[in-house]
Amino acid sequence: MFRRSAEFYDAVYAWKDYAAEARTLVEVIERHKRSDGNALLDVACGTGAHLAHLAAHFRVEGVDVEPSMVEIARRRLPGVPIHQGDMAELALGRRFDVVTCLFSSIGYMRTVDRLERAVRAMARHLVPGGVLVLEPWLRPDVYKAGSLHMHAIDRPDLKLARVVRSDIAGRVSVMDMHHVVGTPEGVESFVERHELGLFTAEEYRGAFRAAGLEIREELAEGSLTGRGLYVGVRGGAVPGVAAAAAAAPDGDNED
Repeated sequence: MFRRSAEFYDAVYAWKDYAAEARTLVEVIERHKRSDGNALLDVACGTGAHLAHLAAHFRVEGVDVEPSMVEIARRRLPGVPIHQGDMAELALGRRFDVVTCLFSSIGYMRTVDRLERAVRAMARHLVPGGVLVLEPWLRPDVYKAGSLHMHAIDRPDLKLARVVRSDIAGRVSVMDMHHVVGTPEGVESFVERHELGLFTAEEYRGAFRAAGLEIREELAEGSLTGRGLYVGVRGGAVPGVAAAAAAAPDGDNED
C-alpha cells in the first residue's frame, strides 16, 4: 500500500487537521463510552498522527499492517506501543476502552467477509462498555470511477507530484497513485496501487451487529473527512471495569 511513499506520507497529508479530528473523536467517545478506563487502540494508525493528539486524553497504542508506517509511528511516539499486524487478524491479548479505525482504512479489507472479520477482531479488543469508532470508505453510490486528483509539494528539500486516477473493479475501488519525487539525494518515480472495498451502509451496520456491538451513532457530513462515523458499544457489565484490569482476552481470537 504505502510501502514506497511512507516517508512522504505526512508531507502529502499535511493539509489534514489531526488536532481538530482528535477533538471530535474525544467528544464522540465521551458521549458513548461506558467503561471507566482510558486505554485506546488506533487500528491502521499509519504514522501515528492521530495518536499524537489522542495521547493527551488516553493511554494509547497503535497497530498498522505496513512495517514502514509502524517504524515512523514509533519514532514519532517513543514509549508508545506500536504493533505490526493485519486488522482482520488482530489478537493483542488485551482489551481497550476505545478502539478507533480512521481515515477510511477499513476499505482495505476489500470484501464483506474481511470487513466483518476486522470488525469482530476490533470488538473482541473492547472491554464491556467500550466503544468502537470506525470511519468508513466511500459507499458504492458515492464513488466515481474515472475522476482525477493531483497533489503537489514544493519545498526546498522535497518536490513531489502525485496524480491519482480512480477506477473500479466490481465492488472494489482501484486507485493507481503515480508519484514523482525529488529530494537532494535524487529523483525517483513509482506507482502504488490501492484497492478499497465499496461497502454499503447496511454492510457496515451488519458487521457491527455480527460483532455484538450496539450501534449508537452514525455521523454523516461534517465529521472528520466528511465520510461519516460508525460508533458501536460493546455490551456487558460496566461498573468498575477498567482496561488495565481486563488484560485477558475473550479466548476467541480465532475466526
